[in-house]
Amino acid sequence: MEETPTGTPVGVDDPYDHAGVCDHLTGDGRCRFALDRAGDDPSFAADRRAADYDCVAADEDCEFRDCPHYRSTTDGRECVRCGLEEVRMAHEGGARPLLEEHHLSYGGGSDRTEGSEPSHEITVALCRWCHTKVHKSFARVDDDASPDPEAFAAREERRSREQAEFGFSSAAERFDDG
Repeated sequence: MEETPTGTPVGVDDPYDHAGVCDHLTGDGRCRFALDRAGDDPSFAADRRAADYDCVAADEDCEFRDCPHYRSTTDGRECVRCGLEEVRMAHEGGARPLLEEHHLSYGGGSDRTEGSEPSHEITVALCRWCHTKVHKSFARVDDDASPDPEAFAAREERRSREQAEFGFSSAAERFDDG
């Protein structure tokens, strides 16, 4: 199983099995990294420019893992392990989110040796409870799990507060000076 730089498990054998499309991929199949950040890697940008900025993975014999700048970070709204949905309260900026970004692979520096795998940032959404289980035990991201009772209670408590905000009270009721 893959591990974090500190040695805790990440819950998968191959992060690419859980990765999505590249964050730099535009809607028309072009590489945003080469378009917007050419100065960060001029030779990569020149190669992409010669290919009309097509994504590296656009070639039939290539995959996202072949691109040196591949990055897949989550925008998930539910835990990939147990399915718990995020409920955010707009006016509670300091409230801890139910979901956290879990790194399956960390974006690395430029210290790659020839022939080594590139180090890409790959993340998925996990609820706080599953995130702890994955890092502190042999739990896996792809386990068939149900939401923890505490997680379910936290989500329902937020939903009930959300529903209370939708309730209508007239100005007379809110400002009754009696």
